[in-house]
Amino acid sequence: MTVTLEVAEGVGTLRLDRPPMNALDVATQDRLKELAEEAGRREDVRAVVLYGGEKVFAAGADIKEMQVMDHTAMVLRARALQDSFTAVARIPKPVVAAVTGYALGGGCELALCADYRVAADNAKLGQPEILLGLIPGAGGTQRLSRLIGPSKAKDLIFTGRQVKADEALALGLVDRVVPAAEVYETAHAWAATLAQGPAIALRAAKEAIDTGLETDIETGLAVERNWFAGLFATEDRERGMRSFVEEGPGKAKFR
Repeated sequence: MTVTLEVAEGVGTLRLDRPPMNALDVATQDRLKELAEEAGRREDVRAVVLYGGEKVFAAGADIKEMQVMDHTAMVLRARALQDSFTAVARIPKPVVAAVTGYALGGGCELALCADYRVAADNAKLGQPEILLGLIPGAGGTQRLSRLIGPSKAKDLIFTGRQVKADEALALGLVDRVVPAAEVYETAHAWAATLAQGPAIALRAAKEAIDTGLETDIETGLAVERNWFAGLFATEDRERGMRSFVEEGPGKAKFR
């Protein structure tokens, strides 16, 4: 299998496993979509880690596979490519990318689908598609500009240059940089902490933020308002407020 899903302690690890560079060919894209949707459905998965292994996250698309595709073939494939990444972005649970080595092209675009990104101190990220006479096609032009702003996104996309971990952190492309040996452990710890939280409230927060970024503020506020009121019907809200009153903040045990 080119992608696997392993679950432990409420955390599902979506692991890319296509040596040597985790090139994202069609089969890997389709498998990624399938397992992302499974992770979203499974009740024993409360948070997700995206991981490519100790040496590399994903060095990009399978260029040899793409080279033989003509315009008609890519017209038929482009939507499926985007849908596979969107399936990851729409997992209704916290998702963290554990980025080691290269995260280029489709690899960078996959990391952009996470809610939080932990990078190794030797990681390199970028969108080099322009060097092939292309543009990012798996969401890079949209997600990168939303994350770091249009000017910085245009710099990376127009030049195709790679950025090291320290610059990626300064740009806001990643959220934390740690020694390479600690990347997965750090990402898993972040996910495991959230896996103990109120699942429906976390889902509501993610949907409200993501929807708000894609629409006008009035629509975003309506989504927030509806989720906020709706959470008053949940057992977790009752537990959280009762614990706060009786024991103080931060001590609630959620189901």
